[in-house]
Amino acid sequence: MIRHTPDTQHLGLVAFLPPSARPFALLARFDRPIGWWLLFWPCTFGIALGGGLRDHWDLLIWMLVGAIAMRGAGCVWNDMVDRDLDRQVARTASRPIASGLVSMRAAAIWAGLLCLIGLVVLLQFPWNAQLVALASVLLVAAYPFMKRITWWPQAWLGMVYSWGALVGWVAVGGPAGLPIALLYMGCILWTIGYDTIYALQDIEDDALVGVKSSARAMGRHVRGGVALCYAAALALWGAAIWQVRPDPVALLALLPVTLHFIGQVTTLDLNQGADALAKFRSNRFAGFLILAAMAVVGTAT
Repeated sequence: MIRHTPDTQHLGLVAFLPPSARPFALLARFDRPIGWWLLFWPCTFGIALGGGLRDHWDLLIWMLVGAIAMRGAGCVWNDMVDRDLDRQVARTASRPIASGLVSMRAAAIWAGLLCLIGLVVLLQFPWNAQLVALASVLLVAAYPFMKRITWWPQAWLGMVYSWGALVGWVAVGGPAGLPIALLYMGCILWTIGYDTIYALQDIEDDALVGVKSSARAMGRHVRGGVALCYAAALALWGAAIWQVRPDPVALLALLPVTLHFIGQVTTLDLNQGADALAKFRSNRFAGFLILAAMAVVGTAT
């Protein structure tokens, strides 16, 4: 049986907040920064591959703030929709709405405040990047329902979490075309891979309550499925790099993250929730390696 790590814990700065504020911090997953890192990294990929890392470094700061705020708002919305399911899953039963610590009304107000921060960030972008960012709203709103509809909610999450690559590319003046499409699709497959690993924590409870996931869909082929997602992501990123800089040497920039992915997949313990969570969290470092690759290529063109 898989051991579960609770989804909300009084860790880091959350532990120093007043007791009345802690449930709201937990609701926005401020105790789990990996989520906003994974939302932030694709934004940087678009900026870096688009050659805007030097001249638009300030966008990185705004996008980081936006990632923290909007990931928090998305988590609040997700928990509002999933409150009944969360009560039936060991890892999520302690979430603030599911456990009754935060009311639906208070959660809605909190989500609204986080969205206001996101609006401030949005106004810092060029108008065309603002339009691209706003186009993701429907994707975000629909995500919590996907686990009830499809065996591949991770693919929908990939579209949501990778959207920042499009925003970053447009914000630095990148032209519409094949490079950004390839970069975006690669990020989607990366997300499917790492979120499948994350879903291993809940695979038993999900089966009991009827929640669908790519981890359940892959079954005993999870390791191979994740490896295939990572390999396809690397191929698409390599193709994106080739479109920007058609030089075989440029593709070597992806070697460090390739080795990282190999390490993730080969050492993954499919029966330990703690190991699945650790491998999932290691994608924060993977994101840094991908950014480094895109930066090397983008600044050299």
